[in-house]
Amino acid sequence: MSAMSNTNWDRRNVLRAAMGLAAAGGLAACGGNTGRSGGGSGDALVQYFHAYGEAGTEQAIKKYAKAYKDANVTTQWITGSNFEQKLFAALLTKNAPDVFEFHPQIQLIKSGQVADLTDLIDPVKDDFNQADIKSHTVDGKIYGIRMIDDPQFFFYRPSMFEKAKVEVPTTLEELLEVADKLTTSKVKGAYLGSDLTPVQHNLIWSAGADTLTADNKPAFNTDAVADGLKQLRSLFTSGNLLLGAPTEWWDPSAFTQGLTAIQWCGMWAMPAMQQALGDDIGIFPFPKVGSAGKESVYNGGWSMFVNAKSKNVEAAKAYVKWLWIDQKEYQEDWATSYGFHIPPRTSLAETATKLKTGLPAEGVKLFNEFGHFDNIGWTQAMIASFNDVMANSVRKNGDPKKQLDTCQAKVDTELKKLFG
Repeated sequence: MSAMSNTNWDRRNVLRAAMGLAAAGGLAACGGNTGRSGGGSGDALVQYFHAYGEAGTEQAIKKYAKAYKDANVTTQWITGSNFEQKLFAALLTKNAPDVFEFHPQIQLIKSGQVADLTDLIDPVKDDFNQADIKSHTVDGKIYGIRMIDDPQFFFYRPSMFEKAKVEVPTTLEELLEVADKLTTSKVKGAYLGSDLTPVQHNLIWSAGADTLTADNKPAFNTDAVADGLKQLRSLFTSGNLLLGAPTEWWDPSAFTQGLTAIQWCGMWAMPAMQQALGDDIGIFPFPKVGSAGKESVYNGGWSMFVNAKSKNVEAAKAYVKWLWIDQKEYQEDWATSYGFHIPPRTSLAETATKLKTGLPAEGVKLFNEFGHFDNIGWTQAMIASFNDVMANSVRKNGDPKKQLDTCQAKVDTELKKLFG
């Protein structure tokens, strides 16, 4: 996710979206000025973005929109901690956006909410990261155009590691030991977000499991995942974890202010970190969990969708094609000028000079070696039920295996709704 945002929003917290759909009617009036009166040539279109935290992002998106001559495009820049609630609420009203950013999720396709964009993407399909194409494809059709790929990993302070005489951990067990040695009266060993949910997908992957199998069955309920949850529980109770940080995990402040020696965060935060700390920054993937595991990097990111229920579907598709397929200069600007993200277009990723050397290049390398992408079938409701596993077995002292069993039953129910 590209948000060093002033929103507390991230895709793992989006259980509110699932709940918000039901209660959405009450939120329908939010963002009342849709700009639909528009005075430009052609159609009036409205696009929704969450408030990215990197300076200059809002101005950039508005600049691109203004450069488009075939429609009058207004941007709703949604601040606050509940972008997904506002988005889902707005989609149920006559003031729904024509174009919006979100993540690939199959319920949006099954409910007919997002338009098929295969015809736009097909001519350039080979120039996209193929994992991005796969994560937006259902029954051979592509829904949504990826704008940015956002790898997430652990950032650490080499100077603090040197002082504590510790090495970069490659197993979760080692991470716990390292966090203990790094903790002082002023600095905590590690920060994994206020509720630890930012690392829940990585815990599954690093334990050699997955969210779902290729044929959409639950794949996360394993002994290795249960063991990993126990280890996270012992980290949570150790006193070596930063809890109650001033900002959420997607913002680098806790790290740059020296409150923690290690922080889970995204590549987007690198420029702000480098400005504050110079070269005293390293990165490493989520370490492996158990003997059969493998290190993992979470590839978040944002995609552009066309509202299939818009009155201006064709105009919206034309705009999305113009900006996110044709305007490579804007695509590179968006990915590298306001924070570091990897362009999903292979040709851009290969030429983006800012990602060629130093820490960003290391981030790209980890992304290519250990990256995991979203599974389009892993929905809001499923994410929410795994959030409960984290709450009950890591932050409270519930039995991890029982929590995983409960989660599996809920996920099964959701899968039956979606796939029969």
